[in-house]
Amino acid sequence: MAHLNFKSFTLGVEEEYMVLDPASRELKSHEQKIVHEGQKMIKDKVKAEMHQAVVEVGTDICADIDEAWNDISALRRTIHDIAQGLGYSMGAAGTHPFSHWESQLITDHVRYNEIVNELQEAARSNLIFGLHVHVGMETREMANHIANSTRYFLPHIYALSTNSPFWEGRKTGYKSFRTKVFDKFPRTGIPEAFESIEAYDNYVKILMKTNCIDNAKKIWWDLRVHPFFNTVEFRICDVPLTVDETICIAALFQAICAKIYKLRSQNMNFIQYSRALINENKWRASRYGIDGYLIDFGKQEETSTRALLYELLDFVDDVVDELGSRHRLAYVHQILERGTGADRQLEVYEREKNMVQVADYIRSQFLHGI
Repeated sequence: MAHLNFKSFTLGVEEEYMVLDPASRELKSHEQKIVHEGQKMIKDKVKAEMHQAVVEVGTDICADIDEAWNDISALRRTIHDIAQGLGYSMGAAGTHPFSHWESQLITDHVRYNEIVNELQEAARSNLIFGLHVHVGMETREMANHIANSTRYFLPHIYALSTNSPFWEGRKTGYKSFRTKVFDKFPRTGIPEAFESIEAYDNYVKILMKTNCIDNAKKIWWDLRVHPFFNTVEFRICDVPLTVDETICIAALFQAICAKIYKLRSQNMNFIQYSRALINENKWRASRYGIDGYLIDFGKQEETSTRALLYELLDFVDDVVDELGSRHRLAYVHQILERGTGADRQLEVYEREKNMVQVADYIRSQFLHGI
């Protein structure tokens, strides 16, 4: 078979971090000081978010997974050092264990003011922290094809990323409560499959024409063909505690895209499942993380999430060496052994019975492995 070119599968990683008060471990509004200082050093790789206690970073376009590791590690280190110099701490988890959104300030910016004005309490209470992974594509047509097929795997990888078991001082019973908070927004969740890129573009046009949205970035699905770049953007995951987990998840998304592309080049495709079915698996992933069962739609039976994750590693095995990501994907085994961020947060809580210790643990993991 002809050699496939995987060079187009570049990576971009965006992480949202929480700004903490070192004394109380509460979320703390940093009045964009961290962002202003950061921009002097890393330009537009650091951005403000809607809530002032959130800092968002984004890597450059990375040629491969090791470049992404270096970039996100440097970003975590830089933001940590700036924050420390200003008297703050940083952490990465899908939700803060005990802070209340009501006491958090909104960033004064036209875009955020518009969103709050339109979405009201749904926007104000949206105090959550996600991980977005962009995978580069040759064409938007290919991006649409790959987005359709990779929808099936979203719950599997989401289960690995679960890192938000607490909300406003309560144990929610979910491994990822973050998506439950985000579900209040319109245009979220697992998208439908679009039969062509034109069908997707028409959908966006109708929404814009009828004043549902003013730009395509207000489509907040768990995955989307990016409106402005040739990428598929995966948005379902909680931001992980550590850089190794983030990079492992990014490597998985990249490998799945490359595998679907390889099947396509052999005139094969992965079976398309409906949004309604994939949603069942997403719900299970948010509730149980890697400890539950997902539905294997092919066999029409429940299968342990861990077993399906091993199957997923087998599925992508023939593309990972060419992508140069085998050593990063191996970290899946660590997560399955030690638990996800949510499992580890819950462990700390069960041991200490104290949310402040959980916040301390989140903080302690921010530079772990860097």
